[in-house]
Amino acid sequence: MANRLQKGSAAAAMAVALVGSFEGLRQNAYPDPATQGKPWTICYGSTNGVKPGDRKTVEQCRALLALELQTYASGIESCVRVALPDARFVALTSFAYNVGVKAACGSSAVRLINQGRTAEGCEALLKWNRAAGIVFPGLVRRRQKERQFCLEGI
Repeated sequence: MANRLQKGSAAAAMAVALVGSFEGLRQNAYPDPATQGKPWTICYGSTNGVKPGDRKTVEQCRALLALELQTYASGIESCVRVALPDARFVALTSFAYNVGVKAACGSSAVRLINQGRTAEGCEALLKWNRAAGIVFPGLVRRRQKERQFCLEGI
């Protein structure tokens, strides 16, 4: 299946807006808020190969987000076996971007959606509101927004 988040698509614009709004833009590398260390993060939540002292331009950050979203979208495409409207696909891609493809694909949210229990699967996203065992208000807000996108059209 062709990646639905290719540049210029409506789903890509939706994903960039959703993920970007929750991740925020930071051009200098910073430690993970939950661990105060690894993984180091830059731009819109990118952790791949980031080390202390790294810096990127806004343009580099935007390009990195678009590229990384395609990777996470491919992960969701590989484990979701039912048709997804764009908003639900974007919600699950955002979820995977935040928790990782393996965790997203192994979650009750994806399992329930694959079983045709879409509303229950969308509700299950709300359980993922912790980092390092601590409930983070930003994760609560993010999961509520992902749930809203996920439930669209039901």
